[in-house]
Amino acid sequence: MPKSVSLILPATDETNALRMTVERTRGALLGRELQFLVVTSPKLTTPECRAVISGLVEEYGAAVVPFDQIRAGIGGAIRDAFDRATGDYVVLMASDLETDPAVLPTMIAKLDDGFDIAATSRWIGGARFRGYDPLKLIFNFFFQHLFRILYWTDLTDLTYAYRAYRRDVITNIRWEETRFPFLFETIVKPLRLGYRVAEVPAPWVARTEGVSHNSFKQTFDYFWLGIRVRLQRAKEIGYSGQQ
Repeated sequence: MPKSVSLILPATDETNALRMTVERTRGALLGRELQFLVVTSPKLTTPECRAVISGLVEEYGAAVVPFDQIRAGIGGAIRDAFDRATGDYVVLMASDLETDPAVLPTMIAKLDDGFDIAATSRWIGGARFRGYDPLKLIFNFFFQHLFRILYWTDLTDLTYAYRAYRRDVITNIRWEETRFPFLFETIVKPLRLGYRVAEVPAPWVARTEGVSHNSFKQTFDYFWLGIRVRLQRAKEIGYSGQQ
């Protein structure tokens, strides 16, 4: 029987893009039991976005699970969703079509093959960046190479937060971050614990609606988090140590 999948969709001001994300995901993962965890912010999520979410609930019923986050920040929102995820696999993705749902079957197939995590990369297979700030792209290039060396990994894109996990991976790790660096924490901590990660190409396309809340300044927070986690002991990262 195919494994079930929980998909985490933080939503603030997305409307048509959110609906298309759900519809395209359903089409890409036909035959799977899906749970869409749509995380909203009490302060940031717009009435227009909430109206779309209500429409999705009306159309797809219990498969769409909306809720207001309790913890602060984007990391807090995703951690709240981790607590509610019931699927065998858990997917981090965007609600604005920056993360292409067409890549999901390849990601899920990697988990079916026995990998613990399926991570995506914008740097391989001609995936590319579309509409990405040139200065950020240069910084991203050097950032990736630095942390590939520090973590002794062949992964080429440690900051693209489009990933699929076996659910036990996310429940066996002590998560700490609540802001955007959490998206980096969700790959470097599994690497420190030795989880098996497969990488597949995936494009990044700039959102066409809504506003990004991930500032360039927070890139430096990613850097310090990466250093801190690299220096942590495994028993401080995982609840049960290496699996």
